[in-house]
Amino acid sequence: MKKISYFIPSISCGHCAHTIKMELSELTGVKTVDVDIPTKTVAITFGAPATEEDIEKLLTEINYPPQK
Repeated sequence: MKKISYFIPSISCGHCAHTIKMELSELTGVKTVDVDIPTKTVAITFGAPATEEDIEKLLTEINYPPQK
């Protein structure tokens, strides 16, 4: 398992957090998704077949582009 965190400036509310959790949880290999609204961060625990590139691409596609 690998854990990565991203700063996502566009997180502003519970709806944002819900959308991110729901979308990332559908990626095969993603185990946990924790969204912290006040700090605008997302922590993701994942393993194969999911990759950092897959996660970053999905976040960008759903209009939450990440910053490391």
